[in-house]
Amino acid sequence: QVQLVESGGGEVQPGESLRLSCAASGSSFGLGAMGWYRQGPGKQREFVATIIRDGGTNYADSVKGRFTISRDNAKNTVYLQMNGLKPEDTAVYYCHGRTLVRAIDYWGKGTLVTVSS
Repeated sequence: QVQLVESGGGEVQPGESLRLSCAASGSSFGLGAMGWYRQGPGKQREFVATIIRDGGTNYADSVKGRFTISRDNAKNTVYLQMNGLKPEDTAVYYCHGRTLVRAIDYWGKGTLVTVSS
């Protein structure tokens, strides 16, 4: 079992920054890809960014150039640096991890990010 716990959400004004963290525990050494998804008000959950163990990354077009995902394998933690936040970035952000063996998906409970003036 893997547990994922997000932190770092909050309310900011447009143009400001936030950094989200996701700490993995349990059998987290078996995680391959880790990443972030989000679900805005009245919307479906959508992909934001992902990073694999060797550091390769992928981003949704809507966040490219503004968000940066990073990972500390020693700490079993993944980060999402969010710059230039926009009101449309308002959402609950969920951490995701997928095991190397059997490709089992794990999710955190989410952290709320609100961008409002």
